[in-house]
Amino acid sequence: MNCTRKRLVLAGGGHAHLSVLRALARQRPDIDAVMITPSTHQTYSGMLPGWMAGHYSMAECQIDLRPLAQAANAEMILDQVTGVNADLQRVTLANGTQLDYDMLSVDVGGETNLSWLETLGKRLLPVKPLGGFVQRWQGIVADAKKQNNFSLIVVGGGAAGVEIALAAQHVIEEQASLATVALIASERGLLPGHAAGVSNRVRYLLKQRGIALHEAQAVGAEDGILLGNGRHLYADTVVAATGSTPPRWLQTSHLALDEHGYISVDSAHRSISHPNVFAAGDVCARTDILMARSGVHAVFAGPVVAHNLIASITGGKFISYRPRKRSLYLMATGPKHAIASWGSFSATGHWVWRWKNQIDRRFMNKHKSGDSRYD
Repeated sequence: MNCTRKRLVLAGGGHAHLSVLRALARQRPDIDAVMITPSTHQTYSGMLPGWMAGHYSMAECQIDLRPLAQAANAEMILDQVTGVNADLQRVTLANGTQLDYDMLSVDVGGETNLSWLETLGKRLLPVKPLGGFVQRWQGIVADAKKQNNFSLIVVGGGAAGVEIALAAQHVIEEQASLATVALIASERGLLPGHAAGVSNRVRYLLKQRGIALHEAQAVGAEDGILLGNGRHLYADTVVAATGSTPPRWLQTSHLALDEHGYISVDSAHRSISHPNVFAAGDVCARTDILMARSGVHAVFAGPVVAHNLIASITGGKFISYRPRKRSLYLMATGPKHAIASWGSFSATGHWVWRWKNQIDRRFMNKHKSGDSRYD
């Protein structure tokens, strides 16, 4: 590159890059920063089920990235990254623009795994990207209200699938009494990785709320779902909460990837093949430890990535992100009620919702107000 100042490109406006923008605003390193994101606002996934259930407005669930970028003196480009050549230190955008970098941080998230479901066509609604889901959800609720015997199926037995199924049942029951909601988990079962007590609490709630649970492989058909046991389930809409897959463009990025196609990073969240590339969130995989794909880790790894990016600029020491042995999960269940999961411990009640609501609002206030007390 010809310019004397180094250029840092932030690919994506995910949770970790919120911390990077705040760190750049505080420390003001001598660097040109550019953020590439398809939207000026980030929708916080932790509050999405609450928005679906009618507890939050969309404004309460979104963070405006523009004032954060302005405070960080970072240029914002509204576009999507469609390619990276790590050997040439270059990113390609959807509009064909190519942008060179000295340092790159990738926080674009993953893509919804739609394998076996694509036959559904217009009936299929992936949870990610969140922007697309938000745009279509209100229309689906309106259709359920107008149509007799509307059937919605959620595919995915993880925390996201559980929360979405319960939120959907809560709002659809209020507006369309004849509509039905079903949840399909794979043969791995309901909430893999969580304690049996948590799974049992969810099973009880699903039964109580009239949500049918099917634990079988799901294959999309033109008018619904075919289960591995041969049963056919009709569906007007199928929501895919089936976990994430890495962006396809990573395959030609020249970055070292793991066996599943995610960027391989070390404990500092730095690429093991290209030391000027960092990554966080669903787009990467640690080489030193096995770490679940969760927004919890994207949030907590953010300050580490921010520190290490600036350390790369200033010549400082790197720090490592050491995830806790147990992560706290607070799962919304439709009404203002939630389930807590922490290792073998679980609890449920309206008080858990109030706890979750407090944590979520604190996270949002942190990034909306720029209050340094949260750093």
